[in-house]
Amino acid sequence: MKKSQKDVQASRSAITRRGLMLGVAQAAVISVIGLRMRKMQLEHADDYRLLADGNSIKIRLIPPARGLIYDRNGVLIAGNEQNYRVTITREDAGDVEKVLTDLRRLIPLSDAQAEDVLTEIRRQPPHAPVQVADRLSWEEFSRVAVNTPALPGVSPDAGLSRIYPRGYDFAHVLGYVGAVSDYDLKKIEDPDPLLRIPKFQIGKTGVEAKLEDDLRGKAGQRRIEVNAMGREMREIDRREGEPGVTLQLTVDYRLQNFVHERLKGESAAAVVMDVTNGDILAIASDPSFDPNVFVRGISSAEYKALMENDHRPLADKSVQGLYPPGSTFKVVTALAALDAGVVGADDTVYCPGYYEMGGRKFHCWKHSGHGRVNVSQALEQSCDVYFYEVAQRVGIDKIGEMAKRMGVGVRHDLPMSAVAEGVAPSKAWKKERYDKEWRIGDTINASIGQGYVLASPLHLAVMTARLASGRAVEPRLVRSRNGVEVPPAPAPALGLRESWLDNVRRGMIMVMNGNRGTAAKSRIALAEWKMAGKTGTSQVRNISTAERARGVLRNEQLPWNRRDHALFVCYAPADNPKYAVSLIVEHGGGGSTAAAPMARDILLFALAGGLPPLEAYPSGQRDEVQSRFDSMKLVDPNAPGGTRTRA
Repeated sequence: MKKSQKDVQASRSAITRRGLMLGVAQAAVISVIGLRMRKMQLEHADDYRLLADGNSIKIRLIPPARGLIYDRNGVLIAGNEQNYRVTITREDAGDVEKVLTDLRRLIPLSDAQAEDVLTEIRRQPPHAPVQVADRLSWEEFSRVAVNTPALPGVSPDAGLSRIYPRGYDFAHVLGYVGAVSDYDLKKIEDPDPLLRIPKFQIGKTGVEAKLEDDLRGKAGQRRIEVNAMGREMREIDRREGEPGVTLQLTVDYRLQNFVHERLKGESAAAVVMDVTNGDILAIASDPSFDPNVFVRGISSAEYKALMENDHRPLADKSVQGLYPPGSTFKVVTALAALDAGVVGADDTVYCPGYYEMGGRKFHCWKHSGHGRVNVSQALEQSCDVYFYEVAQRVGIDKIGEMAKRMGVGVRHDLPMSAVAEGVAPSKAWKKERYDKEWRIGDTINASIGQGYVLASPLHLAVMTARLASGRAVEPRLVRSRNGVEVPPAPAPALGLRESWLDNVRRGMIMVMNGNRGTAAKSRIALAEWKMAGKTGTSQVRNISTAERARGVLRNEQLPWNRRDHALFVCYAPADNPKYAVSLIVEHGGGGSTAAAPMARDILLFALAGGLPPLEAYPSGQRDEVQSRFDSMKLVDPNAPGGTRTRA
């Protein structure tokens, strides 16, 4: 059917409108594309040119700031310092040897150091940055930063490194940090990516190692753009990490410093403990060392000198060292006997100077004997025969149980390295350990802290604090985390009759203040600070029958390493105990002569909150004490945050 002219005209109009609309749409699209192309070509030309050259985005971890550590006064004892360093990444560097050669024109790098870097680069994955140098000066760091466009794969970086402002005094407590090793990584099932950062530092010993997870913090990250040559072009964005936990310890830096100064020249250790809550106010092992040299990288000569020192500066004698506690252990034997009811407070034992059992004589330290003594008198005069006798009555198993109740022969939970458990022996223990039966002579030796009994200065400090307080106080080293106090562990009663504890306390008071007290020369002259204590001397050699017959050699006649250990434990004030101290001088001789005077000075410093007044000493000793204090290299002993008074 032929269309009318009108229909044809309508059809042409519709087609024209569609064509117009299509043309407009096409023009719009072309305009948008044109504008976009103009923007890309003119406004973002440089960006796309970089990408066209083969640029890529890299993600780099940002090490967090390691947590700070303070003493109980808020004085910094472990902090961080700025560290300028340079790293290189193999996959970005291309010709690594050429880049290193160019880099050596800018910073000092020996042939040996360069070879070490090349070895490490070959060992690590291509994408892993390897540290070339650290602790650069600002001038050296700036030279590298300015020249990075000509150094593919090289990244200058300003990071943080650990520093110990009072290193010597806290080396054994804090420990030190060092670069992550393959050995460290093998011990961790799912290592934190942070540990892959070149030369990233983690705790190796002490608090640094035990609280590593808290102190490490969480990594941040930055996105950077690098071109095809591996050169860093720009930082796209950055997200900072979370710093590690800030810790405050219970230790007092002034007291810690004083303890080290007082122990100087000896191979010794001491622990000061608050008997009311278990706070460790000082825990020192001398000689010590500077942990900063381990952070920076200790030389072979320095390490060899530390290892060959017969006073063992690297060993923490305060918690790792185990020693026969000698007569300090008599307080445990006395409490076991009293608690078991095998002896009363006024019951006496006759001491003729020896104890005979099975045809063998066990000698008292006093050849002529002490006559008849009760428990307090036996402690005052440290009569061995009394404890030989009562130990046979009570038996080793109950003595061992009492030792553990008093904190000996258990591992205390402190964040320090290799805290020892000690030994509070029993019949079952010997059978399991040596497959041998317990003998009567073993009990006699154990009764006076010899034989199988082993304790650290920490054990003896806990024992003394528990005796003084009557409660099972636990030692505590961390006072707060990020400003939130860590509460002390509950300290239940020991479950001992107060009268039994008083009998032993009375004996310890008489040790210091009685007419026959073994440490009377080290008494405190001020009545309000009256001290209770117990001496101890532990043999490190056997005395043969022949030697005893011709006369036992004095300690000063023996080589240093064959002399007896000197021990002492004490607390004060005797009527209202606040602090307990334990101290050992390796091969020091007698506890009354070598250990007691040191422990008294330390206890007085804790009581006075600084250098004690001379009035606290017997008048005849004050000049000697003043001379001793004058010779010490102390931090300001009376003001928190003080500095050393002498070089």
